[in-house]
Amino acid sequence: MTPRMNVESFNLDHRTVAAPYVRLADRKTLPHGDVISKYDIRFTQPNVAHLEMDTVHSLEHLFAEHSRDHSDAVLDFSPMGCQTGFYLMLAGSPDLEDVMELVASTLSDILVAQEVPAANEVQCGWGAHHTLSGAQTAAREYLEHRDEWAVVVPVA
Repeated sequence: MTPRMNVESFNLDHRTVAAPYVRLADRKTLPHGDVISKYDIRFTQPNVAHLEMDTVHSLEHLFAEHSRDHSDAVLDFSPMGCQTGFYLMLAGSPDLEDVMELVASTLSDILVAQEVPAANEVQCGWGAHHTLSGAQTAAREYLEHRDEWAVVVPVA
């Protein structure tokens, strides 16, 4: 038996999940009672496929900017190092359906975006490393599976 790890995702058997999905990965209550919820927004099947880094970078910028048009609860949208998805950090305890609606609305915005926000040397540490078309392709493919997002581990 593998010992329990401090990082929640290290305790997830990545062989059993079926991307794409949206799952509550963690919820913490801070010392003064504020709640932060962390959602795993998985785009590709772990250990099978990954997003190219310029696509990850562009999705990060686009989602971070456009998600805040739909919710004041968005704290952060961070890429996973494995390049298979992102962590969406939200204030409070939104239910899964509301989070999935936020993700769908934001990805729909990405499909019609004309540019990647802040993709320049002044506002970004690697401003030339972006692909709007790559981000839009990934967003489109993710949205095509909207009806599957709530299923993380399929029942055999």
